[in-house]
Amino acid sequence: MQVKSIAGHELTPGKTVKDHIHVEGTELHVPHVLLCGQQPGATVLISAGIHNAEYVGIQAAIELSNELDVSELRGNVILLPLANRSGFENRTMSMVFEDGKNLNRVFPGDREGSEADKLAHMLFEVFIRNVDAYIDLHSGDGYEALIPYAYYLGDTPAEETAKAMIACVNTKYYVRSRCRTGGAYNLASVHGIPSVLIERGQLSLFSREEIEADKADVRNILRCLGVLPGETVNYSKTQLLEYSDDAPCTGCWYPEKKVGDVFRKGEKLGEIRDYFGRSLFVEYAPQDGVLLHQCASLNIIEKGPMVTYGVPTDDII
Repeated sequence: MQVKSIAGHELTPGKTVKDHIHVEGTELHVPHVLLCGQQPGATVLISAGIHNAEYVGIQAAIELSNELDVSELRGNVILLPLANRSGFENRTMSMVFEDGKNLNRVFPGDREGSEADKLAHMLFEVFIRNVDAYIDLHSGDGYEALIPYAYYLGDTPAEETAKAMIACVNTKYYVRSRCRTGGAYNLASVHGIPSVLIERGQLSLFSREEIEADKADVRNILRCLGVLPGETVNYSKTQLLEYSDDAPCTGCWYPEKKVGDVFRKGEKLGEIRDYFGRSLFVEYAPQDGVLLHQCASLNIIEKGPMVTYGVPTDDII
């Protein structure tokens, strides 16, 4: 039987690898951990730090890489605790340092492109396309307030498995996404790999409670996939249709609501003013919904994130 290899390492039973992989044509090196179970089973990828200032998932992945016991695993767990290392080390607020690109908008990447393109290409070709399931950990950036929720992509070959994975995530809401381009988990889903994205944490802060919650969700999904032993816990949650409004201009942002607030159509969500306090734009709710995340900094940038909200559907897991 041929032994599977990832990033140049054979996934032999009982093996643990901690290494860096070089991104060809750049100075980038990506840390990764391979945990090879004693028994055969699925190979699951866990990534964090695609947005490098989203620290809850990064720390959760680091801790999981040291806590998961290969003697308990059926299959393999691959961890990328810090996909965008150069952004992290230069504190870029989630952009790749060398070219200023958002890594989670350029998948599948391009080996002939700039650093972010090359990095995305490597991550997909070496890791994502060679696994059986994928968990991507995210949170709110330094300027983003956010409540916990999760995504999976609808109308894909592995949707039922992805939906079972979503049920394992301890959040109140989930989004059945319609976006099929740009993001890592989106691309994996289109290629038939059941994938979920978990959002937890905000403002580039990281608390012990949030880290433990991320770790618990990952372990629960691994049990669902048969990689860890034990019973799976399913959490009831409401499906949302997601909508985002970007800022129409640059200025000072004054939100009227807190993330998690439920609002009615026509309610004021926030206002942009100039540097003399004069109103430039008022954001009113175009429909009823719940505020998922929003800009939480005083400064707001034209065409940058302003508010993202969800509209509840009748679908409940």
